[in-house]
Amino acid sequence: MKEIRLGICGLGTVGGGVLDLIKRNADRLYDQVGAPVRVVKIGSRTKKPLFNDEKISFYQDVLLLAEDPDIDIVLELIGGVDIAKELVRKAIINGKHVVTANKALIASHGEELFSLAQKYSVSLRFEAAVAGSIPIVKILRESLSSNKISCVTGIINGTTNYILSEMAVSDRSFSDILSEAQELGFAEADPTFDIEGIDAGHKLVILASLAFGIPLSLDELSIEGISQISIADLKSASELGYGIKHLAVARLVDERLELSVHLALISATHLISRVDGAGNAILIQGDPSGETLLCGAGAGAGPTASSVVSDVIDLARNLIREQADQVKHLGFSTTAIKPRELLTQDEIVAPWYLRIEAEDNSKSIASITDILIKRDISKQTIVSKIIDASSNKIEIVIITDPSSTKALFDATEEISRLQSVSGAITKIRIEDLPSCT
Repeated sequence: MKEIRLGICGLGTVGGGVLDLIKRNADRLYDQVGAPVRVVKIGSRTKKPLFNDEKISFYQDVLLLAEDPDIDIVLELIGGVDIAKELVRKAIINGKHVVTANKALIASHGEELFSLAQKYSVSLRFEAAVAGSIPIVKILRESLSSNKISCVTGIINGTTNYILSEMAVSDRSFSDILSEAQELGFAEADPTFDIEGIDAGHKLVILASLAFGIPLSLDELSIEGISQISIADLKSASELGYGIKHLAVARLVDERLELSVHLALISATHLISRVDGAGNAILIQGDPSGETLLCGAGAGAGPTASSVVSDVIDLARNLIREQADQVKHLGFSTTAIKPRELLTQDEIVAPWYLRIEAEDNSKSIASITDILIKRDISKQTIVSKIIDASSNKIEIVIITDPSSTKALFDATEEISRLQSVSGAITKIRIEDLPSCT
């Protein structure tokens, strides 16, 4: 009986989790595929891993693994872009199917690699690149393929969600909780990609391509991180009936596409607002499916390994039956993938949350209100409270009606120049997400 032979490149958190899952659930994989699925080679750029299995060979040069004739499927789990890209290219050219969890690689070089895979009649699978255990790639590419998608939005970075969730229920600072997230393995030693929104941006590019048939491109993607958030904002939002989440949004507005990663106030009653810790949640609006909400673990060895091995099973089934993969890499035929006109950030219309520190006098609120009115920005709510009686400072929180980003930013720039206003003005969009209940 034919067996499916795997080569794992990278034996860090994810690679180790994949190896463990394949060994632990070997019987389950056999039943799903109809043949044994076995790891026969491991490549690691660091020292040789400590495990006792004479049936598994080791490469310190991971590129050599891509040429090994004994391997059917290469699992790229080393991360980064440059070496990963070379590894995937070499594997494809040598006629091997590839599974990757590398969102940066797919977002930056996916189209080139998909084209190469098509040329050599192999598949490049990437379910684990977005949202951990949530099967969002398969759902967009297959389960909802008949739908016209109008919006894909949600929490797709577990690190930022963990930080915001913990800050919301404690008085601990951003830096303290970031350190904790690093200790727990939710954040990297260098957390820049997570907290500045770059990781979520890579994932959003992939989701947008799957949902709307646009080319994979990081150009013109608007990205905002979370490092500017404060406990004061989380508390003020909560008092007004909102939670603050770090959202990725791909949404059609009059057939133009908004692509952005940003902080957002969401009604505390919405299910996404209740997704805490390192969890992920993705809301899809489709016609005729309506709203579909998927929640699950967004990070860690187990959830990511689950998605990697699900791709392995799909490819293994095809290999056993000697069938070509019938699923297009992005779900669309090559000729159907076309750019869409993007909505600029200045054109986006939304309600806003503003938090302003000012002197406690009768003119402060009046001057701020006058500036907003001058730019046709009306307010739904305005709340003020004393920050420090000894310094005569108040905090003014305003919820606006829907306003253009340009008008709002122009207004806050003018407000910041008022003599009575001190410090930076917090500006956070409010997202009115459709209910899924």
